Amino acid sequence: MNPVQEDLVSPPEASRPLRIGAVRLRNRLVATAHGSGVVGGGLAQPGDAKYWRRCAAGGAAMVIAGGTVVSPESANRIGNITEAWRPEAISGLRARATAISSEGAVPVCQLVHLGRETLGAEIWEHPIAPSSIRSPREPVRARAMTDADVDRMIASFVVGSRHAVEAGFPAIELHAAHGYLLAQFLSPSSNVRTESGTVAGRVQVLYRLHAEITASCPEVVLGVRVSIDGAEEAGLDLDGLCELMPWLDIFDYVNVTAGVRTTYVRDMATSEPPLLTHVRRLRAATARPLLVSQAFRSSQDIESALAAGADLIGLARPLIADPHLPKKLLRGNDSQIRPCVSCNEDCRTFTPVLLCSVNPTLAPPGHHARPASPLQFGLPPAASRRVAIVGAGPAGLEATLQLTATHEVTLFEAHEQIGGQLAVAAQAPNRAGWSKLLRFYTDNLGNADVRLGHRVTPHELGDFDEVIVASGATELRTPGALSSTGLIADRHAISPGDGVVIADDGFGSWLTVGALEAALAAGAAQVTVVVPGPAFAATIPPESRVQLMKRLAGSPVEFIVGAAVTEMRTNSAGTIACCRHLLSGRTFELACDRAVAVGERIASDWQDIEQALPRARVQVIGDAVVPRRVSHAVAEGYAAAQAITDTTVRSG
Repeated sequence: MNPVQEDLVSPPEASRPLRIGAVRLRNRLVATAHGSGVVGGGLAQPGDAKYWRRCAAGGAAMVIAGGTVVSPESANRIGNITEAWRPEAISGLRARATAISSEGAVPVCQLVHLGRETLGAEIWEHPIAPSSIRSPREPVRARAMTDADVDRMIASFVVGSRHAVEAGFPAIELHAAHGYLLAQFLSPSSNVRTESGTVAGRVQVLYRLHAEITASCPEVVLGVRVSIDGAEEAGLDLDGLCELMPWLDIFDYVNVTAGVRTTYVRDMATSEPPLLTHVRRLRAATARPLLVSQAFRSSQDIESALAAGADLIGLARPLIADPHLPKKLLRGNDSQIRPCVSCNEDCRTFTPVLLCSVNPTLAPPGHHARPASPLQFGLPPAASRRVAIVGAGPAGLEATLQLTATHEVTLFEAHEQIGGQLAVAAQAPNRAGWSKLLRFYTDNLGNADVRLGHRVTPHELGDFDEVIVASGATELRTPGALSSTGLIADRHAISPGDGVVIADDGFGSWLTVGALEAALAAGAAQVTVVVPGPAFAATIPPESRVQLMKRLAGSPVEFIVGAAVTEMRTNSAGTIACCRHLLSGRTFELACDRAVAVGERIASDWQDIEQALPRARVQVIGDAVVPRRVSHAVAEGYAAAQAITDTTVRSG
């Protein structure tokens, strides 16, 4: 049975309504499951509902609230995951559902049991799984479930469903993707129970869940989420998924995504939606409404997927970056969408709640924006009209973006292009996501007077009411070595066939990764990375690290961990990197054609600007204060602009 489509035709295809069972969706864009992080002790906290209202207000047709577990075996000790089996959870779930529906979206509660996966967090209980087969992400194997355990698990999903429906959710989604418990039942790699030899046997757990949930909650719309990839470890390949999907026609819709734990949140190295080329085959495998998700970012990809047979397109991180994406996209205002760059630096950490590196208005409860404190000198002027911004990196660009509609803004940039160090980062292989953010700023700077290739002097700033210094930072050079940013910006510094030694700074950052991949892209015959820390790339997001190591497989790369480069010596034959093992103290030498050193980033010197402008308020932001992440630069740019706006409002 095909989904019933409302009799409305209007471009684009994503704007068309859709009916699934008893619910009507206003368009084809869905906020797929994620969590707000505003959860404590397993219960939604004040501020959780505000996040979901904001998500729905942006125009998504259906909002799927995730991070909702059905059993104590899946509850972590941190308590930042909603515990659906507890009656006390109903109040918070009700606030969540009400917030979503009040903005015209259909609220859906996704229920999950993690099974043998612990998310790397400590749990109170012991993990369970269909069979005693160890996850590659866990040090020990889970206990194999008995038939009684399966009965209790199904009962826990029923209880969670009842609580969600009582709270006002008209729809439930069962999470049978990403290698979690229900996916473990569906995969022959993780399920060797008696009945597991056929798809019909493995899918019986979903049939039992469907029967018992619909018997308990007869009006509920019941969907299921499944995924491809990871067939060797509790996932399904495309053939296996297409074999399974006809068995899922008992559900009201099928949500298809990609990956297992550590690969399902793909970073900016994934340049196009992994399911886009498979939509036609997926469409042919099911008669139910088909939702596809993962890495859909552009209206072109969304429309292509819909034209190929998808009924709905799922987005999560793009709505975290800009919850108004659906409205902007459906109006054709794509250039106004603040882009998700897929950096995974904030949205995956939940410290303390869901945040976003590029969205400064997503904030912890009690804050109107992400906490940020620009360094300020001088007193606010009587009136803030003319504003000078020094530096067009992400901090200066964000400040300009916020002020250009209300103030006379002049943006000075010493280089011939915007972006600062972010423009360099965007040139690294597999890091082009940052260029999307720079393009967003370029398209939305309004009437700002942007002066590129202009190294402004303090004297030129004397006529401005407000000055924002966002002059960034530079990487220290090591004698005898090329800087990491120098290599990323100019891969011709490496010749094909070169042997390269990279001296990591011991902090496992993207600078080393960018230099390594740039050297390989330039054709280096051998790259040796000397790492003072305990591991290579230790501080990049875990999902990015998994994807990086997969890309590097088979490459001519060697890591020497626990060692440091103490000196670079150059001669006519090349360079000698003098090294020392940090534990034993043993020294050794590495000969290479080109040496690269990841240097400390040093804030630019802006003292002359402060001293030359005693009557103006000067705010220093971003790396010009202390070199940190893009998120700090964007947040401080926003905060500096807000301070100026507040002064303007007070002055009348």
